[in-house]
Amino acid sequence: MTTAHIDAKTVMALRQKTGLGFGDCRTALAETGGDMAKAEALLRERLKDKMDSRSDRAAGQGAVAVAIEGGKGAIVEVRAETDFTARNDEFVAMVKDVAKMALALPAGEAAASDAITKRVDDIRIKTGENISFGRGVVYHGGHFGSYVHHDGKLGVLMQYEGELDAETAKGICQHIAGALELPQAVDESGLPGTLVAEKKAQARAEAEATGKPAPIVEKMAEGKVRKMIDELTLVGQPYCWDEKKRIGELLPKGTRILAFARVRVGGGS
Repeated sequence: MTTAHIDAKTVMALRQKTGLGFGDCRTALAETGGDMAKAEALLRERLKDKMDSRSDRAAGQGAVAVAIEGGKGAIVEVRAETDFTARNDEFVAMVKDVAKMALALPAGEAAASDAITKRVDDIRIKTGENISFGRGVVYHGGHFGSYVHHDGKLGVLMQYEGELDAETAKGICQHIAGALELPQAVDESGLPGTLVAEKKAQARAEAEATGKPAPIVEKMAEGKVRKMIDELTLVGQPYCWDEKKRIGELLPKGTRILAFARVRVGGGS
């Protein structure tokens, strides 16, 4: 089929879908007999080398999205080169789609599936930017709280079991988002044994250096260890909205935080 026989509406439909030039779309349709799906696949194949060559360009912008459905929760980051693209409605919609697609992945650190890669590539083709799936975390089971900052560049997903009202769950997520030092674990049981041992040894040495009697030294060391552990764990930190309370005190009896993930655009936590 020649380009002269390709309907302009079909060309425009392919152009709208891919964001590519009218001429490229018309040629691809001519070479595939006017088949829209085959023409799109052909364009993707031809653009692959060009798209891959962009992968070394800095992608310091992007967006974070959260999806929660069917007892699963996912938080993802998709990166872009410019803030202009990261704020584009189509890009934002794509990132939300990617978060929903991530719900189908196994629990843990998320790797991009074929479906996710294709969805990201849709926007790569349209923008011509180095756009890529940055990272993601998926949780299965329990309940979830979440928070995404208004600029879309920082998000938190928290998994818990038991009962927790939505406002408190969101508040704890906001606490995690705003923490200057990200908690290393939910509670003491999640801290590495070597770290706890190191902190205990440090606290005892500091207490003994005071020269006080052994019983007082013991109490001082215990207090120092408790303070250090509180600083390192989520449940031990003072709640950002009411520092008279610790996060653990916000949880009703029988409710327990299982895990949390904080994702910031650019690779930071």
